[in-house]
Amino acid sequence: MAHIFVTFGLICLGALTGWGASLFGLPLPYLIGPLVICALIATALPHHLPEGYAFSHRLRQVFIGVIGLMIGAQVTPELVASAPEFAVTFTALALFIGVCLVYNFWVFRILGGYDRVTAFYSSSPGGLYESLALGEAAGGNVARLTLQQFLRVIIVVTALPIGLSLWLGEPVGSAGGVTLARDDVPWTDLPFIVMAGAAGYFGGKLMRFPAAQLTGPMGAAAILSVTGIFHVDIPIWLVNIAQIVVGCALGMRFTGLSRGLILRGAGLSLLSVGGMLALAMVFAVGVVQFVEEPLDVLLISFAPGGVTEMSLVALSLQANPAFVTLHHIFRILMTVVWLMASAPWVRRNF
Repeated sequence: MAHIFVTFGLICLGALTGWGASLFGLPLPYLIGPLVICALIATALPHHLPEGYAFSHRLRQVFIGVIGLMIGAQVTPELVASAPEFAVTFTALALFIGVCLVYNFWVFRILGGYDRVTAFYSSSPGGLYESLALGEAAGGNVARLTLQQFLRVIIVVTALPIGLSLWLGEPVGSAGGVTLARDDVPWTDLPFIVMAGAAGYFGGKLMRFPAAQLTGPMGAAAILSVTGIFHVDIPIWLVNIAQIVVGCALGMRFTGLSRGLILRGAGLSLLSVGGMLALAMVFAVGVVQFVEEPLDVLLISFAPGGVTEMSLVALSLQANPAFVTLHHIFRILMTVVWLMASAPWVRRNF
């Protein structure tokens, strides 16, 4: 019972922190705010938590499914029809992922001194949950993997929108009030949202999708949208709750990490993300002459951040959000393919 009360208290504290972060115009406030406050509790005040406490895994999975539904709903018939036109950028994106893996492996293995397995899975420019699961199965250091993958997402979704905001002179992304959710979704849609999420989750588990709690609902929403059966619109209040719960869960994964390890990991992440963003700009400049999209759209499409925030940035700039969303979905899928294909080799050789 004590664990339930602690979880409820963390969610309430995370909601308050997220609301405060939104007042300051921070990107992804209802995800980053709860993540930061819970990470501080996990690292600075672990002795105040009940013995053996862990944030509810099932609760986290439910709300990860909500985020999966929201992302999958962005896959429209028009988006699918335009996919063959992106052969050049898809090829460049696949190459970009490979170069990032090599560069990041050098950062974490040579500069960071991580063991080979931990360095390899920390190098992933996407597929946060998949890289953690495969890295743990291969014998990697789960604490360091967790730290590096979470820091990658945090730094990218914070640095890129802020950088673009400074460049353009106005807030972009979620800091500019843009959202993929709607505030006018009728309550009568909630049963269909629940059914779509449940069908996607259990279908994903049955078909052994990687990270089925995310990819299953994402696939279900995409199928419903593309076929025209039902467009899954997620109400903004539900998206905010989902981000609060997921942010709290991610923050509590920092339990047991020392401050020194976190500071060291942050330095490595800054170097890793800085290099990847520089590579993203190089690739964007390289393909801009072959496509009709401007440089800023291509940069957002290559940036190794989250699908949601990068799509929000594109929406706020009116920078072809369908193009950006499709490329980030492709980036994550390709990263997962790279990781899963290399898993047997990593286990044999590392």
